[in-house]
Amino acid sequence: MKRKFLALSAVLALMAGAAHAQSKTTFGVRAGVNFQNLNGKDAKGDKDNGKIKTGFHVGVNAEIPVADEFFVQPGVLFSTKGAKDEEGSGKTNLSYIEVPVNFVYKPELGDGKLILGVGPYLGIAVGGKYKNDGGSTDIKFKNKITKLEDAGALKRIDAGGNLLVGYEMSNKLSFQLNAQLGLTNLLPKVEVNGQEVSTKAKMKNTGFGVSVGYRF
Repeated sequence: MKRKFLALSAVLALMAGAAHAQSKTTFGVRAGVNFQNLNGKDAKGDKDNGKIKTGFHVGVNAEIPVADEFFVQPGVLFSTKGAKDEEGSGKTNLSYIEVPVNFVYKPELGDGKLILGVGPYLGIAVGGKYKNDGGSTDIKFKNKITKLEDAGALKRIDAGGNLLVGYEMSNKLSFQLNAQLGLTNLLPKVEVNGQEVSTKAKMKNTGFGVSVGYRF
């Protein structure tokens, strides 16, 4: 699945490069609030979801015309994610550098433009902590667990899809609602005595956010 998203990103990047030679690229900034969760299943396959946690995102993007009212919009964001435990005071805090590549349709609507977009994203975790009443613990990032002390580790790489809708006013100020669905299982493989342990456990980033942006 991750390879498919990377391949799609590469195709969109090639389209962007071809368009750049004949079209004008604009740049923008965006910041907003995230409402994130970690959803999945436990080792038995039963539903295991957290509670929504508030975070934020901030970043920049380019907007490259590919056809009338259609654009490729690559960007770079710093985004905080995670979840609250379903019971108790525990909270998982995760920080990512994300690279979304959205295909955006912007038809004129009134004095401004409607914004509709979809596309993949790739995220790289740059930090994480688990906090509860007893204090905080740094989250390790590993693709495979072989030691008991590494329990609670997560994979560093995340990938998924974006959906966005918004409105850009004539003064280039915009407001946007976006939804994000992680498709990568964040739980690393578990290996004991050289053998992989079979488990149904899964954990994925999901959430939505609202943001304000400005295009130069």
